[in-house]
Amino acid sequence: MTGVTQNILVVEDDRPTRELIARYLREHAFAVETVTNGREMDRYLSQNRADLIVLDLMLPGEDGLSLCRRLRIESPTPVIILTAKGEDVDRILGLEMGADDYLAKPFNPRELLARINAVLRRRNSASSPGAAVTRLKFQSWTIDLRLRELRDPEGAQVPLTSAEFDLLQAFCERPGRILTRDSLLNITRGRPENGFGRSIDVLVSRLRRKLDRTEGTSVIRTVRIGGYIFTPVVEEA
Repeated sequence: MTGVTQNILVVEDDRPTRELIARYLREHAFAVETVTNGREMDRYLSQNRADLIVLDLMLPGEDGLSLCRRLRIESPTPVIILTAKGEDVDRILGLEMGADDYLAKPFNPRELLARINAVLRRRNSASSPGAAVTRLKFQSWTIDLRLRELRDPEGAQVPLTSAEFDLLQAFCERPGRILTRDSLLNITRGRPENGFGRSIDVLVSRLRRKLDRTEGTSVIRTVRIGGYIFTPVVEEA
């Protein structure tokens, strides 16, 4: 990927799952640390850097949803959540709390590896030395594709999760076009969603709350065929 070892923090109280993840990721050149609850996670992050966090939602003490919410407030570190099989509500809530991706248990460790690589690749490509300095603007908003920053019309930075930024970038690079949920998933994650298309709806809802300044109007319009259109004119800044 970048030639630099990536540090993964696994927050999982189930020992077999925790050890499986750690062993598999270490075999693929990641540095891995494991903890079993939120207190241990906080202690580790107060003294160490994590490039990505794999976070189980069903944890003793403070649960994964609460931890995910706190992480999004305190840190831009990408988060992939692990959920119980078939618990769609937990997946939706996890995305609403700011998770960058999710994986349902039981899972194939190869799929977890693929999702970790995809999230880190998007993050690292934006900050690589050869990346072009690219800035776009729409309705006095500015999006910096290299720094992965969004600034509002007053110039204040608007915090976005990695997944929110990827979706906004997809819209800004394709303004005025109908983009179906499947196409947005392929653009932003590079894979089909396996029947869980509501993740895009959740991300769109989060973006609307941050971008829409006038009640009753939205820069992201829903279309009846099951997709969305980014309505503003987008120009190079």
